[in-house]
Amino acid sequence: MMESLLAPIQEFLHCATPARWIDVALTQQDILLIDHANCEKKAAASAMSLMTRYLDRTELLICAARLAREELHHFEQVVEIMTRRNVAYVMLSPSRYANGLLKHVRHQDELGLLVDRLIIGAYIEARSCERFAAIAPHLDDELRRFYVSLLRSEARHYQDYLSLAQQYAGTDISDRVEELGRIEAELILSPDEQFRFHSGVPA
Repeated sequence: MMESLLAPIQEFLHCATPARWIDVALTQQDILLIDHANCEKKAAASAMSLMTRYLDRTELLICAARLAREELHHFEQVVEIMTRRNVAYVMLSPSRYANGLLKHVRHQDELGLLVDRLIIGAYIEARSCERFAAIAPHLDDELRRFYVSLLRSEARHYQDYLSLAQQYAGTDISDRVEELGRIEAELILSPDEQFRFHSGVPA
């Protein structure tokens, strides 16, 4: 199952998670869990933001509502795991990752803005899925099972975002997908001052 889910994601992404990120993640599992919780919360908020802004796009409303529900459920699951492990939910500074992508959206063009947000959403979900799969084999049984259980929904979220971007663009978006994919890979492969779920290579 994992191989069939990951194949299109690995083809979509421009790079794999560096081994250095996995090594650091295994030594900072409290931060991994806290930032994972933050990511689920932010993903739900992003979906709600789309629902608030684009009331006239029914397919987007339905898709974003489902995604928000699932992300909040995942958030609850992460917090429950943190509680069992006595991991305090402390404040963490945000990763550079999402803002590093969002600063490239086309704000001057309303349709371009929507399409770019959806493409970026696809990359974030695809990267999340890829990272769950990359680190799961190295974790204890509880976390491994949990991260593997998230793969199907994350893979579907990436596909939903990408399909909506193509639908609303009304034209070929492969060049824009490629461009944002290169930016995403640069963020993942370049040195990063901090470790976070979506960070680059931790210094």
